[in-house]
Amino acid sequence: MSKNNDIIDKRIFATEDPIEMPENAFRELGDDEHYRPMMHPAHDYREVTPYSVTLGLILAVIFSAAAAYLGLKVGQVFEAAIPIAIIAVGLSGALKKKNPLGQNVIIQSIGACSGVIVAGAIFTLPALFILQSAYPEISVDFFKIFLSSLLGGILGILFFIPFRKYFVKDMHGKYPFPEATATTQVLVSGQASGSDSKGQAKILVIASLIGGIYDYIVATFGWWAESVSTALSGWGASLAAKTKLIFSCNTGAALLGLGYIVGLRYAFIIFAGSAFVWWVIIPLIGTYGNETLMSLPAEKIFSDYARLIGIGGIAMAGIIGIIKSWSIIVEAAGLAGKEFKGGSSGPKQIRWQLDISMKHIVFFIVIALIAVMLFFWFGVLHNFWQALVAWVVVTVIAFLFTTVAANAIAIVGTNPVSGMTLMTLIVASAIFVAVGISGTSGIVASMVIGGVVCTALSMAGGFVTDLKIGYWLGSTPKKQESWKFLGTLVSAATVGGVILLLNNVYGFTGENALVAPQANAMAKVIEPIMMGGDTPWILYMTGAILALLLNWLGVPALAFCLGMFIPMELNTPLLVGGAIAWFVTSRSSDNNVNDARRDRGTLIASGLIAGGALFGVFAALTRFAGFEYENTMSTSLNQILGIVVYALLIIYLVWSSLSAKSDKV
Repeated sequence: MSKNNDIIDKRIFATEDPIEMPENAFRELGDDEHYRPMMHPAHDYREVTPYSVTLGLILAVIFSAAAAYLGLKVGQVFEAAIPIAIIAVGLSGALKKKNPLGQNVIIQSIGACSGVIVAGAIFTLPALFILQSAYPEISVDFFKIFLSSLLGGILGILFFIPFRKYFVKDMHGKYPFPEATATTQVLVSGQASGSDSKGQAKILVIASLIGGIYDYIVATFGWWAESVSTALSGWGASLAAKTKLIFSCNTGAALLGLGYIVGLRYAFIIFAGSAFVWWVIIPLIGTYGNETLMSLPAEKIFSDYARLIGIGGIAMAGIIGIIKSWSIIVEAAGLAGKEFKGGSSGPKQIRWQLDISMKHIVFFIVIALIAVMLFFWFGVLHNFWQALVAWVVVTVIAFLFTTVAANAIAIVGTNPVSGMTLMTLIVASAIFVAVGISGTSGIVASMVIGGVVCTALSMAGGFVTDLKIGYWLGSTPKKQESWKFLGTLVSAATVGGVILLLNNVYGFTGENALVAPQANAMAKVIEPIMMGGDTPWILYMTGAILALLLNWLGVPALAFCLGMFIPMELNTPLLVGGAIAWFVTSRSSDNNVNDARRDRGTLIASGLIAGGALFGVFAALTRFAGFEYENTMSTSLNQILGIVVYALLIIYLVWSSLSAKSDKV
């Protein structure tokens, strides 16, 4: 490498554009090894065009509306990046566009704003409507929702850009980036031109169909159990009643593929956190607690008590991560200072590593923070000093936890944004009460401010995926960064309108209302703080101390505490997928064969994720259209079929991965 890692001798890239992912895309580089993306770093490509921007914005609107409805109805926000990438590749093929890769990356990047903005908005802001039924004086309108989402999204983009090179370039091969890997494989499939590339596209399509149809059937018809659990068997139910001990596993194809890409090491650490909660904490609370606790089912103990320990651990793991990455933060600030003083002149950077000027980033951050301050002052609190306190809380937390959100996405593909936001709301609310912000005005302030933080962290986590995809494929970061703002604007406006519409049509309280589980949790926590009540500080402190001990022992605290926060049924498939990845890549004494099997398995796993995500949207639309299938199968038979079909899916992944040869995938 040259002294300036961003200025690379163009002779290194003196080859034609490859038609498949480079061999070293997903592993760490050797001392004298360079990564060459698919699009030549020194050449210009069609990226930002009227076609790519228009299609990206249309998909942002469509997926924002769909994700908002589904998230509020079932509590899960599907990842929009993969379905949007599939649509982009399909349309470019149908329109016979020449060399569409650069444009497809922009389409995906703009459209993916939908999922991250939706997650930030629906996890917090519907709590205002929920609490409005008890406190009619609480006011909420379109502009509160819109500006909260928009300003949070903008802060998330601006705060993350200085860390782009660290996460996507300097840490090459050190993080699995599961969602980015799957999306990249989808985009690469659209480049098929030779027999090898067509073979890869065929593998991806077959795996996508298998994963998609598999997940669609279980979600729509329930012909086998979506989640198998010991609590649903006779002996398991008895064990759960006496000891609160439960084992569960989601049988979905997408989660299995996700586990394969995450790998055994991180999957095991995440599952260890889950096992600690479900097999140690919950049995202890449920067996030796008071009569009220002992009468609760294990799932209720998890959601009301044990999970809160995980939230405290995530918060402390975030603080530890901030301390460890402090040099990176200082370096980013130093670069901004140099550019502000005009000290950044030097060799021109290659297109592939060209960001928005740090001088411009600092300027935009200042403008955005002024806008946030004015919004808090005139739109929420109407008191300068209280607005200033709220502004400081948002600025500090959103900036510092940007790296935590990016880290979580890079490791496991899941952003613990609801957990971090819940902790933010608790800390912020305690501060607000101390400075005189309480009652219904405090509730409004907390939830709107929480919406800004939640959206900022959600955007930071989602944006690292977009930029990693761009890095692997060779897009221009500056173009991705610039047009992300427009996608954020459109998505925020769409989400604001959809939330108001859904509240008017369905509501969030009462019979047949949308469940909005995260927003209900936020409302449940904030109400007693603002209206007078207790906060479980001991549980949060326990998690924080645990994270400190894990870090001292050399265990990745964030991954472990993520396992504590996410339900076991979603963590177990990660361990299964990670174990499969280890198995198929360690059977041969020939490293070339193992590498070929790993790559083929990654392609298949990406297909399972892509198919599961896309057909998950179809399943939701089927339910939205009013189709309800009544499954009369017994629970025990349903569980047995779930195990059998899941085993067949595992066999397919193992067998197909092992069929790879060293000379071809």
